[in-house]
Formats: sequence, structure tokens, C-alpha cells
Amino acid sequence: MSRRQKAAVLLTADVLVVPLTLYLALAGYENSFVLERQLLSDWETVPILMGLAGLLSYALSMPSIQLNDYEAVGLPAGAVFAVLIGLAALGLNGLADGVAPFSAFVTFSVFLFLGILAGRLTMRFLLLKLLHLQNPRTNVLIYGAGRTGMQLAAALRHDPRIMPVAFVDDNPALRRMTVVGLPVLSPAKLEQTIAEKNIRRVLLAMPSLSMPRKIRLSRRLEPYGVEVQALPSFAQLVGEEELVHKLTSVKPADLLDRSQFDAGLEHSEHLFNGKTILISGAGGSIGSELCRQVLACSPARMILLDHSELALYTINAEVESLCNSVEVVPVLGSVCDARMVQNLLGTEKVDVVLHAAAFKHVPLVEKNPLAGLANNVFGTKVLADAARASGVSRFILVSTDKAVRPINVMGASKRISEMIVQDLASRSEGTLFSMVRFGNVLGSSGSVIPLFEQQIANGGPVTLTHEDVTRYFMTIPEAARLVLISCALSRGGDVFVLDMGKPVPIRKLAHQMIQAAGYTVRDAVNPDGDIEIQVTGLRSGEKLHEELLIGEERVTTAHPKITRALEDCLSEIEIATVLRELRTAIDTNDAITAHAVLSRWIEGAMTPENVKLG
Repeated sequence: MSRRQKAAVLLTADVLVVPLTLYLALAGYENSFVLERQLLSDWETVPILMGLAGLLSYALSMPSIQLNDYEAVGLPAGAVFAVLIGLAALGLNGLADGVAPFSAFVTFSVFLFLGILAGRLTMRFLLLKLLHLQNPRTNVLIYGAGRTGMQLAAALRHDPRIMPVAFVDDNPALRRMTVVGLPVLSPAKLEQTIAEKNIRRVLLAMPSLSMPRKIRLSRRLEPYGVEVQALPSFAQLVGEEELVHKLTSVKPADLLDRSQFDAGLEHSEHLFNGKTILISGAGGSIGSELCRQVLACSPARMILLDHSELALYTINAEVESLCNSVEVVPVLGSVCDARMVQNLLGTEKVDVVLHAAAFKHVPLVEKNPLAGLANNVFGTKVLADAARASGVSRFILVSTDKAVRPINVMGASKRISEMIVQDLASRSEGTLFSMVRFGNVLGSSGSVIPLFEQQIANGGPVTLTHEDVTRYFMTIPEAARLVLISCALSRGGDVFVLDMGKPVPIRKLAHQMIQAAGYTVRDAVNPDGDIEIQVTGLRSGEKLHEELLIGEERVTTAHPKITRALEDCLSEIEIATVLRELRTAIDTNDAITAHAVLSRWIEGAMTPENVKLG
């Protein structure tokens, strides 16, 4: 039925209800028959009232009021209509010498108002029934019978697509009650109710509920095969959800149990100013930060080398947007490509090489040991040899604390890389070779912070590999700054280490991140908390505690926060033997032999079992 047709029907109903309600109003009096007969015979009361009713209904736009809005909009108009028609009938009664009492016209006005309301409610009921027969509604449960749930139920009552059939609420006080016409059921009856009522959707009407608890509730409802939707919070409705998340985000520096390393570059800036700097792994977490900090030293040229097209494109675009006075040369390629690397350093006249390219994710390298060794070990060898041959003034290797008594292939590959650089430093006059050893870098790709953030955003659990696992931590800016400052401190063959304070318990870090995100930890002490912390067990190649030094000897440097480790290294002949044996293992795809070579040549190498037990 079109809107115009509905308006015509309603206008007709407004007119026809007048004689009906007038008759009913007079029927209650003892001489009602005489009154009705006198009114109808003495003057044309009814036709006049019907005509006035039609004009007044149209003037008040009563036929145009939406049926679903009638309670809010139509009732005042209906009341005005009934009162005015009642007054008109009273006036006509006076002209007819007052044959009917005043109270009869009050009753008439009330009956007329009720008749108008009844007509519209009846029409709405019939139209909805017809609509629902043509388009069946989806049965839904509303989880939460509080104020929000009640408002939601009221809003959906006349929705043509959705029909709320019941509430579900955890509050025992609401059980067996009826709220806005719907029963309140126990969560224990969810499965039974979903089956009996043919429920297709459950609406979570608890916008103040924390996201982790919403996620847990959704997981609980998954087995029932229903769609779960959450009513948005006020922040989501006004478009401020992103702001709310930003207000609870965690800065890596906030998680350090020490003051942040923020030394200036005044003593090393001259090494980069006006020079040509090559950064391998330029698109990675450390490499990209090196690009930003080197750029602040006003180099003449920056050569960005990376094997990832996307990572290289991203950092190249960023560097070019930050400064258009520095020539930027993006090079897409691998440090393992000896011909490309030798040609690049031979033609570009590079002054400083910052070697940050490496496969660093321990579990991935454990599953792909030969690829990890080829990239980390032989990539370092290729780049370091090319730097020495082309007369590069300084070469800095980015290493890791996992190189100290390694129990995994990634750490072992970095220790071999360190020994390659130490060997070249002992027999190179034109190039100063050195390396920096990091702890875990907070916020880098694959590190603990992005992992925990994702787990918290998913409602948990946050996973730990061991209750007592600890790590040394530094931020990405700290790591890059350590590399650049170490360039000025280098004497050749140095292993530089940053004073990172005490190792941080990972469980403590998990607690801090959960609380900083605005949630609570769910455990035996707080069973109603938001996020659970689960212990999954140490992975293959994972240490319980990391170390920074192989030996105990280290000396201070010109910077109070940076020390130089004094460590033994292999001879040129021994390094050549290690590389030859590893190359053979890689070429023959023999991972077992590769592991044996690493165990034989790396000082302090241990098995994962020893570490777990020790």
C-alpha cells in the first residue's frame, strides 16, 4: 500500500469514527434514545461534525504521521483533534437548545481519542502481520536485560526484519521476570532457547563490557551456530573508537625498567655528514630507524639495500619525503648476491656500511636452518669482503645477545657473523670493522610487544613460554643510536654492548601491557578479570635467560652507557674452515651436518635441553 493510499484510509477512518463514538457516548444515558433522535432530527449534527473532522484531520496532518511514530508524534495531535471535535459538538448542542448534558461531550471526546488510537494501532498491527507473512523476521536473543537491553528491545519491537523473543542475563535477580514484554532467561538455558525459538542471532546489549569479555562471550556462543553482534559503545557511535585505543596504547619506552638511552650524535655525526652511507636491511625495523637517524646527520647519499620490494618501497618513500636534499638510491637485492654487492660498493664509493640485513626470527630460522645460515653468515661475508675490497672506512655489524652461547640456529649464525667481522678486523688496515650486540628490540616486527598487543586485542589469552623467562630490552631508537655512536668509538674488532640494566621478566611485561590497555589479568586471585596469561612451554631453540657477554671481561668506552666486550675469536684459517664446511652442508642440503659444524666451532654452544634444565 502506497503512502497516499494509507493517508486516504486513515482520513476516512478519522471521519467515520465520529458518528460511532458520538453514538457510544450518548448510549450511556437513561434517555439516550431520545437524545440521539432529537440531535439527529433537529439539526444536521453528525454530517457537520464529520465534515469538520475531515478538515481538522487534514489540517493536523494526522493521516501523514508514520504509524511506528504514532506514540510519540500522533498522540498529541489525536488529543487536540478529539478536544476540538468535542467542543464543536458541544457548540452544536447549544444551538439545539442543549438537549444533551455537558458530560456527554466530555465522554465523546475521550471515546473519539480512543477510537482514533485504536484505528491506527489496528491498522499497524494488520500491516505488520501482512509484512511479516511476506518477509519473515529473524528471531534474536538480547544478552543483557539492563537499560541498554530494554532500549534495544523497544527499538526492535516494530522492526520489519528483526524480532526479539527473549532476554538472557547473568543477574539471578532478573530470572523469571518479564521486561518490556520479553521473558528474562538464564544463560544456562541458552542452547535450549536457541533450538526452541529458532534463534539466528544474539545481540550483546552491554556496551560497557570490556572487549576481551565480549570476545569470550562470543566464543562461548560459537558452538550454537548463531551470529553474535555487539551493540556499539558511545565511543564507537560518535566515531571516537580509534581515539580510545590510542589513549590506551603502550609506548615501548614505558616498559623499560631503566632510563632511556637518548645520547646525542654530536661525536659521531661527522662520520655521516656529507658521506655516502649504505644501509643493508634498510626496510626492516632497525634498518628503517637507522635511515631516519642517519638522515638527521645530513649525508650526501644514502644507499638503501633490501631484498623486500614492499619494505624498500616504503622506506624509500619515507626518506624522500623527509628530506629532498639527500640523494637516495634504493637497491633491490640480496646481500648474498656477491656480484651485485661487489659492483655496488665498487662503483658507489661508499664510506660507511651499516649491516642490519638478517633473518632474525628464531622459530622460522629453526625450521629453515640452511636458508638462515646462507643469508646471515654468507651475506655478512659477502658484504664485509666487498667493503674491505672497495676501501669502505667503517663497517658496523648489527648482532644480537642470542649470539652468546647460542642454542638456536639464528643465534649461532650471528655468532659466526661476529667472528667473520672480528677476523677481517684483525687483518684490515683501511676498514674499521666492529659490531654491536643488542638485546630484544621492543616494537620491532615479530617482537613481543606486537604479539601481546594482538593477543590483547583478540581478548586473550596472552601466551608466555615459561613463567620465569626474562629478556634484555631496548627500543628501536636506542638500537639505532647505539649503532651510530659505536661508529665513533670503534678501534677495530670491537663488540659494543649497551648497558640495558637488569633483564625484564616477560610475565611482568605481559601484566604491564594488559593493565596499560585498560584491562585486568584473569587468574586464580581475580577469576573475573579480562585477559588470561597462559604458559605454553619453551620453544625449540629458546633460552630461559639471555646473556650479553661470552666472557666476563669488558672495558668502558668514552660513553658511560656503552662498554666494549673482550672476546676471543677464531683465526683466519679456522674461519675459512667453518665457512667451507657450512657451504658444503648448504649446497648438499644437509641440515644435520650444518648443526654439527655450529656446535663444534662456537664457544659455549649449548643444547636446548641443557638450558631448560639449567
